[in-house]
Amino acid sequence: MHLIGAVTEFDDPAGLGVVTAGDGTAYPFHCTEIADGTRTIAVGTSVEFEPLARLGQWEAGSIRPAPKA
Repeated sequence: MHLIGAVTEFDDPAGLGVVTAGDGTAYPFHCTEIADGTRTIAVGTSVEFEPLARLGQWEAGSIRPAPKA
């Protein structure tokens, strides 16, 4: 299942960020989940991602730019 959201936080030195889905749910992520391998992403970027259950919490995985409407 893929969701659409936006990057609402990203700490470049730590490689940690948060994607907030359209329903307001926040999904943390590590930069290794950015699908194009760049390891960085701008806050405000509209993305498509897959929610993944890891260590008792939901995280964003397979993060890539959202399709253009």
